[in-house]
Amino acid sequence: MKSRIPAPSLCLVTDRRLCSSGSQGLEKAVAGAVRGGVDLVQVREKDLSGVRLLELAGRLRRVTEGSALLFVNGRVDVALACGADGVQLGEDAIPVEAARRVAGDALIVGRSVHTLEGALEAEQAGADFLFVGTVFPSGSHPDGETVGTQLLSEVSKRVRIPFLGVGGIDSSRVSQVMAAGASGAAVISAILSAPDPREAASYLRGAMDEAWRKPATAVAPVTGTR
Repeated sequence: MKSRIPAPSLCLVTDRRLCSSGSQGLEKAVAGAVRGGVDLVQVREKDLSGVRLLELAGRLRRVTEGSALLFVNGRVDVALACGADGVQLGEDAIPVEAARRVAGDALIVGRSVHTLEGALEAEQAGADFLFVGTVFPSGSHPDGETVGTQLLSEVSKRVRIPFLGVGGIDSSRVSQVMAAGASGAAVISAILSAPDPREAASYLRGAMDEAWRKPATAVAPVTGTR
């Protein structure tokens, strides 16, 4: 039986290159971040082979078990093999329908989108939730276009499934993301680049929860660059 995405949801997307001792440092950082309030961890290590990705995902499954949902980026097979809760599909990954044929009802299926049209298509295809962005300039996508919070507002008005804002979000910006109607935020460097991932996650969690309790019109949308 599939779990449900909590609302609001704070997601940590992994990047072991930001950790001083690689995968071992990542495990420690994830453990701290979960204790600090992260409730969804997405394993996104695209340079790893299937075998090494499965090994890492298995270790992170043990770290998150009973405390946070675990997702694997792009690999339905690895997600199933490690006992993850879900799979996150990029726009260039296999279709949602194909993931469903492989996983059945065993996995939550997320989709990453960059336009309102993409969000509507993903919902129609049966995605359980969305990542929407890139919202702000991001270290992981330094040359990518940003959509600002305007797209989040548009998606909030047209799409019924939960969605998280992603891209360049930190504790100073998360209120804008939540005010635009997002169900949460996904971050990388805001936690993994911090000296204390647990403290960073706790501070971000507090800012997100506070913004969640405010009206969705509290902050005017920010326009991105195209």
